[in-house]
Amino acid sequence: MSERALLRRIRVWLVVFIVCLVLSGLTAFPLVTELHWAEDLLTSSASPAPEHFPALVEWITRVRTGLDEADAAYPFVLYGTDWLAFAHLVIAVAFYGPYRDPVRNIWVIQFGMIACAGIIPLALICGPIRDIPFWWTVVDMSFGVFGIVPLLVVHRMIRRLEAAATA
Repeated sequence: MSERALLRRIRVWLVVFIVCLVLSGLTAFPLVTELHWAEDLLTSSASPAPEHFPALVEWITRVRTGLDEADAAYPFVLYGTDWLAFAHLVIAVAFYGPYRDPVRNIWVIQFGMIACAGIIPLALICGPIRDIPFWWTVVDMSFGVFGIVPLLVVHRMIRRLEAAATA
């Protein structure tokens, strides 16, 4: 594969990764509204969730209730999720460096892989402390697993690009 084609593939993977980070960040802002939508969807008459996934429906209702109560009495608590959203957006911006110059900025990809790996111990440690059901902890850990896959692919392609450039 030519260097130009390899660079194009790296950039496509990075754009997908950046878009996912931005979308993940943006969805952290309207959590209260999103939880109302999710609960309405899961409890609608057409939904099979109450019958087939009662624990999911119960969890979403519990989370929605907690967010409603926090929003009504202690809205500043939700400020933490605003910072979570902001962090996703800032991290997404960092990936513009590898988009521009993948070889020189491979460290951003490595940083991203470390962050993805760090999701697993964070979820396993903090999940039980925060009374998160184990099955939801697995869902949280999947973000690290799914996030690291494109970064591993990009990392490998950058190493190939670097080797081709020095050959």
